[in-house]
Amino acid sequence: MSDVLVVNGGAPLRGEVRVRGAKNLVSKAMVATVLGDGISRMYDVPKIRDVDVVRGLLELHGVKVSYGPEGELVFDPSNVERAGVDEINVHAGSSRIPILLCGPLLHRLGHAFIPELGGCNIGGRPIDFHLEALRRFGAIVEKAPEGLHLSAPDGLHGIKFQLDYPSVGATEQILLAAVMAKGVTELSNAAVEPEIIDLICVLQKMGAIIRVHTNRVIEIEGVARLGGFSHRPIPDRIEAASWASAALATKGNIFVRGARQADMMTYLNTFRSIGGEFEVDDSPGGGGIRFWHPGGDLKAVALETDVHPGFMTDWQQPLVVALSQANGLSVVHETVYEKRFGYTAALNQMGANIQVFQECLGGTPCRFGRMGFRHSAVIAGPAKLHATDLIIPDLRAGFSHLIAALAAEGKSNVHGVDLINRGYEDFEAKLTGLGADIAR
Repeated sequence: MSDVLVVNGGAPLRGEVRVRGAKNLVSKAMVATVLGDGISRMYDVPKIRDVDVVRGLLELHGVKVSYGPEGELVFDPSNVERAGVDEINVHAGSSRIPILLCGPLLHRLGHAFIPELGGCNIGGRPIDFHLEALRRFGAIVEKAPEGLHLSAPDGLHGIKFQLDYPSVGATEQILLAAVMAKGVTELSNAAVEPEIIDLICVLQKMGAIIRVHTNRVIEIEGVARLGGFSHRPIPDRIEAASWASAALATKGNIFVRGARQADMMTYLNTFRSIGGEFEVDDSPGGGGIRFWHPGGDLKAVALETDVHPGFMTDWQQPLVVALSQANGLSVVHETVYEKRFGYTAALNQMGANIQVFQECLGGTPCRFGRMGFRHSAVIAGPAKLHATDLIIPDLRAGFSHLIAALAAEGKSNVHGVDLINRGYEDFEAKLTGLGADIAR
């Protein structure tokens, strides 16, 4: 099948889509199954490429993974084993998950291997702090041409660790290593995103002892064994917000079944400030949030991305397309990833008026100030978007390009569209269901 999606834009998206479990939780909970000595089950798992990649890695290490009905995944880790370097390297560059397998594999096997990591090219995502933490736990890290070999001849031991920045990945790493480390681990300046809290819920179901204190402090008391779990992940708040932004940009009306208000409060406030309307449906077993463009002019806003409970960095790219249709000057200050505005060049080719700046155009100077990164954007609108050929650079930017093509007049050819499958389940069928005119 061609990796090019032909989009005839200019029509509002109307109808209903469903979001399943959060991509940023599901893959990490899959890793956690390696720690247990019993069967684990997850429900409402999205059929996306990231899940397939992690499943492949788990199966290489002897975990039996099978699908049940309605998005159920079943994991049997009773025969965890050491995988070959060449086999692991097949997955090199396709995901950043292998780094999170280190703690669980060190606990189960005493050894772990990390190939070259992949993921979206949106700025520095160094693994140095992961390795530093693992060394503090007691791991020995040896560099080799094919990757990194880790061992823990004396096991892992609890540590006190303070993150310079509340990184989600580093927090996950420390949680997964600490739950079976001897003694107590205290993590300061931890990330507290909803997906992190949900991962803690998973680990607690397995038998972990984890206390979330105030001021971003998490205390983990190591235990000798963990069992399996049954868990329904929180819904994917990134996908939900992406569809909301698509409704706003195309002047449409989309009911996002499964979207949850509590996880999206910061986004919902911004959505309303721009002039969008939403309605929360709390019906048992079938609720969600309806998002729509009420007509009239959208309003420009100023916002800054930040760690939770701030405005999520993965929300900004799709929303910027909607802001290109707002009346006035909007300002977006990106404080999480330093290279996240590369996608705006393609939007400008479509008629948007977006300028990016090195300065911190926000209320608080961030860690990228005076470092030469163009991490602030000014969006002038409303702009009439026209069709063009687009090449998708990464997952979230790719969905923003797709929204722009849907909002633009005329036929756009969107290249590299399969990358969107990493995080958006069955998105083409969903678009067709919303009335989009698309074809391969």
